[in-house]
Amino acid sequence: MERTLADRTAIVTGGSRGIGKVIARRLAMDGAQTVICSRSQEQIESAADDIKQELSDNSTGGIYPVECDVTSASDVRELVDVTLAEFNKVDALVNNAGGSISNDGKLHTVDEQTWTDNLTSNLTSSYLCSREVIPPMAENGGGSIVHLSSANGFFGIGSAAYSAAKAGLLSLSQNIAVHYGAFSIRSNVLSPGTIMTEDRQERMSNPPTDTHQELRDEYPLDRFGWPEEVAEAALFLASPRGSFVTGANVPVDGGLTTGLSQTFHRAVSNIEDQPERGEY
Repeated sequence: MERTLADRTAIVTGGSRGIGKVIARRLAMDGAQTVICSRSQEQIESAADDIKQELSDNSTGGIYPVECDVTSASDVRELVDVTLAEFNKVDALVNNAGGSISNDGKLHTVDEQTWTDNLTSNLTSSYLCSREVIPPMAENGGGSIVHLSSANGFFGIGSAAYSAAKAGLLSLSQNIAVHYGAFSIRSNVLSPGTIMTEDRQERMSNPPTDTHQELRDEYPLDRFGWPEEVAEAALFLASPRGSFVTGANVPVDGGLTTGLSQTFHRAVSNIEDQPERGEY
């Protein structure tokens, strides 16, 4: 298969594990010089070593680890500066870093810090990274930005703060698509459903409740997804394969967002419990 990312440079945030690590590997396999970042230097270097071992000897792509906290404007500026110094351009950015912060749940139980932490980790980080790469992309003739959202952000599944942050990514992405399309910059959202990362497999191997089968029953494909399936979609949007796609939300969810019954919500979110005011 033609390597459409040969001679191109990509940044993948949150690339030390899970979906981000698999996306980084896929982009590198397709020929991209791929910069991956994480808050832990040890973890990001370990992930880079793993990916390098998996790349074939004739691969034109590469992996370059950088320590970076994507919620810090100065760290993000340095991440992009390092990439530009090494490769002189940024062709693709995958805003993957984020995740649900603990104590999230139904809105009346969420304290202000949990709300702020979720928005910072999942939405503000994408704003900071996108803001830094847009000028060099425009100067270089264009690029692609892919934001990793979630089915939670576009369908009422749960985790109020996390879901709100993930929903905000669509508006952010659409505004980028509108404001910078004239510079051949594309911006799209990927919204995965339940993906069987190593962490999730470990959690599901000893589930605290019997709701995993109930959740799987909500998937028309009757299964959960795999990180490699998300990575293929990310490759399409990040590469010239998706050259006429911008401002879109692409569900990678096995059909989950085509509809979800209340059976799952009764089991997981206790939606019939009367809400009470509490101390936050």
